[in-house]
Amino acid sequence: MNRHIAVVMDPIEKIKPVKDTTFALMLEAQRRGHTVHYVAPGSLGVRGGEASARLAPIRVEDRDHEYFTLGEETLRPLRGLDAVLMRKDPPVDAQFIHDTQVLSMAEDAGVLVVNRPQGLRDLNEKLAALLFPHCCPETLVSRNAADFKAFIREHGDVVVKPLDGMGGRSIFRIRQGDGNLNVILETLIGDGALTMAQKYLPEIRDGDKRILLVDGEPVPYALARIPQGDEFRGNLAAGGRGEGRPLTERDRWIAAQVGPWLKARGMLFVGLDVIGDYLTEVNVTSPTCVRELDAQFGLNIAGLLLDAIEARLDRK
Repeated sequence: MNRHIAVVMDPIEKIKPVKDTTFALMLEAQRRGHTVHYVAPGSLGVRGGEASARLAPIRVEDRDHEYFTLGEETLRPLRGLDAVLMRKDPPVDAQFIHDTQVLSMAEDAGVLVVNRPQGLRDLNEKLAALLFPHCCPETLVSRNAADFKAFIREHGDVVVKPLDGMGGRSIFRIRQGDGNLNVILETLIGDGALTMAQKYLPEIRDGDKRILLVDGEPVPYALARIPQGDEFRGNLAAGGRGEGRPLTERDRWIAAQVGPWLKARGMLFVGLDVIGDYLTEVNVTSPTCVRELDAQFGLNIAGLLLDAIEARLDRK
């Protein structure tokens, strides 16, 4: 059955198709005969009491140049769509929150929104992991510099990061006695921003694993993002190298703790970050690494997600 699926994303002309998960989802939806609509950036809003956006039909080609063609853009209600994929990258700032509020109105009108807007608002990607403390390393969340100094004295080697970052930006490793401690805390806390510190996990040398959950179930392989050179961050955006690996028994246990809870809240597509034996983040906004895992293991992860979306639409 032909479905109408809209995609909210950052400007498509700026993506790298060979690495872009949203692009993989669009390719798969198109392959299945669905009509894919591109939501013009910044166009979500409310008109006549209805969630609306400027939509353009889009055709995509799996190549690295001239990879999309847009049709005529029109302002229209979202209620005529079957599904909307919310794939805009963080930060989860006021504008992002407002977009999810508009998408909640579309959801109330019968549109399936993936991931569910309420979950996108409620689940900060750093704090959400702490809903499963038995899966996490020693962690502190505070806006008090003295708390962080005590945490560093206790553990000796920690990683400190903002709650709203992505791609490894503004993540610092701090050791006891670091002369830059005060300025790092001033930079992150500023006028009172909540900040996270976690005990440094030396297993990061073997990679920060991205485990993808589709409708609560883990993909059987994770992408280990391995730091390169003198860099301690494994994020691909920070120069990390991606290496696919089968899930370990511990990986599957973590997924089993988290997956059903997320599924019950409409989080159909989630990326768990795991270092060694510990869950460090729960990524719900725009999880990535699909194209890398597909290429290394002959998977079709976008197909798994489209299966889940179609099943939900069939039950409506």
